Amino acid sequence: MSASRTSAAATSDQATYTARDITVLKGLEPVRQRPGMYIGSTGPRGLHHLVYEVVDNSVDEAMAGFCDRITVELLADGGCRVVDNGRGIPVDTIEGEGKPAVEVVLTTLHAGGKFGGKSYQVSGGLHGVGLSVVNALSERLEVEVARNGKVWQQSYRRGVPEGRLKAVREVKRTGTAVTFWPDPEIFTEDREFRFETLEKRLREMAFLNRGLEIRLIDKRVSPEHREVFRYTGGIVDFVKHLNGSREPVNKRVVYFMAKAERHEAEVAMQWTNAYNESVLTFANNINTHEGGMHEEGFRRSLTRVLTAYARSKGLLKEKDDGLTGEDCREGLTAVVSVKLRNPQFEGQTKTKLGNTEIRSFVETSMNQRFAEFLEEHPGDARAICNKAIAAQRARLEARKARDLVRRKTLLESTTLPGKLADCQTRDPGEAELFIVEGNSAGGTAKQARAREFQAILPLRGKILNVERARLAKILENKEIQAIVTAVGTGIGEDFDLSRCRYHKIVSMADADVDGAHIKTLLLTFFFRYMPELIDAGYVYVAKPPLYRVKHKGKVHYFMNDAELEAYRQSQNGAKVEAGRFKGLGEMNAEELWETTLDPDNRVLQRVTMEDAALAEEIFATLMGEDVEARRTFIQRNAKDIRFLDI
Repeated sequence: MSASRTSAAATSDQATYTARDITVLKGLEPVRQRPGMYIGSTGPRGLHHLVYEVVDNSVDEAMAGFCDRITVELLADGGCRVVDNGRGIPVDTIEGEGKPAVEVVLTTLHAGGKFGGKSYQVSGGLHGVGLSVVNALSERLEVEVARNGKVWQQSYRRGVPEGRLKAVREVKRTGTAVTFWPDPEIFTEDREFRFETLEKRLREMAFLNRGLEIRLIDKRVSPEHREVFRYTGGIVDFVKHLNGSREPVNKRVVYFMAKAERHEAEVAMQWTNAYNESVLTFANNINTHEGGMHEEGFRRSLTRVLTAYARSKGLLKEKDDGLTGEDCREGLTAVVSVKLRNPQFEGQTKTKLGNTEIRSFVETSMNQRFAEFLEEHPGDARAICNKAIAAQRARLEARKARDLVRRKTLLESTTLPGKLADCQTRDPGEAELFIVEGNSAGGTAKQARAREFQAILPLRGKILNVERARLAKILENKEIQAIVTAVGTGIGEDFDLSRCRYHKIVSMADADVDGAHIKTLLLTFFFRYMPELIDAGYVYVAKPPLYRVKHKGKVHYFMNDAELEAYRQSQNGAKVEAGRFKGLGEMNAEELWETTLDPDNRVLQRVTMEDAALAEEIFATLMGEDVEARRTFIQRNAKDIRFLDI
């Protein structure tokens, strides 16, 4: 009986599911239907991604040798204009399409000059979706091409041409100007471009393309705000910039460039008195923060060459253990930039370079050129080796400390910290860990939480600033021991992501300056010693409200002064009394649940590694030893603390 019913139901389903049910999306419709597939999200990151897509096309012209100036203008009406002095997008008609090339590029996915390898030997935008995606997600887009002695113009609305491409005047120059206005139907949250976000990215692009001038102009303010980025030293200047708040060990930055027929590599390195490494890798200007073959070749060669030099000069005795990669990279700031014709990206976020041929190319080049540098600059070479040997001694001490901690069952044991109020579920995908500062807030959080899936770990005071300490000292800190034990992954050589007990690890601190400091200390620890957690998307920051308003019988919570003021304005002059929370400990359990813990109401921000160079600069400056650099940084960003774009 049940079998026949099942069969009948299946037959019925087949009858109702026909060719008519198949939807074929044409042109740019797929982009508008699923924008997240093309730009990641329709939030602030996706919004700024539109600018990067247009700029990438101009940078590709620069890499091909046809462009040396790019201007990005933020317009008062919410638009963005990107202008370059490259060759200009072709305007002649494509055979078989019946349309000018510029229109095909703007209206067809996977159409561009980067597939055949004739127009561009290397490029950052390789999928031919850049300009067409921007066009699809813009309410309006205008393109202006200076080419063949004329200026050509065409306008689009939501990806559809409003008229034909027209020649409007004669001109001697060449180049492309793209002006677009993000579509409010797509970007419903926020359509305001942030100057600081674009500034960091464009500065990075200028570092990676020596001699390229990139201008960023904000026409939304008066007088207009303008920044110009141009670095004749390229990635050497990049390394110096990153080390601006640190004391260098080798005064000369190690630099070399190597070229082959199908690829090239640039490497710049400098060691400092810091204890952490910062190796930034790029492929065709794309930040490969998951690493890949170019980073693997770099690391292998670095350890081999430095160990061989130290032994040959008697700095490392034959009876001594060899240097490890960890020893050689302590305090190292390096930028590895490769350019190749057909990059293959893989990994969780498609930012890991998979081309095996680039590994041997970088390794071989490093073996020769780094060894030459050490021989030619013995003073710098000795300083670098001494730094690595000191790191080796510290590592051995840290191993002893870690072994001692293990014996005390603090890191690798089923015994969890006594202060941890664990959750009931054993499914890491459902479990959440809230790290809270102070017993008062911790006590309230324990009462407010959902025991089934929420764990609370209260910390006593601020954790150690790991930016100024080696691992041995870090492992002695009781609060860090508690965090590592609760998370379950281990640390350093023992780290294993698969052992993570919670797939949401949330920093929950007061909405004030002190709370911001605690969050920064905690994020610095994760960034330096558990970056895999951030890469996996497990690290979050809670956003508790700053104000509570009881008005007209209802309770409202506001995150900041702007939200509160907007509410007051909406009440037509009615008096609105607001209570300010001094800290999480002031909230009762019901308030804390409703505002910060309840998955239906809370605001959590996921911490990402998308901009590793920016994170490196911020953590090194804010948490390092250069007081003057820290003061300048805070003064410059005090008005808009959103630069910590987590």
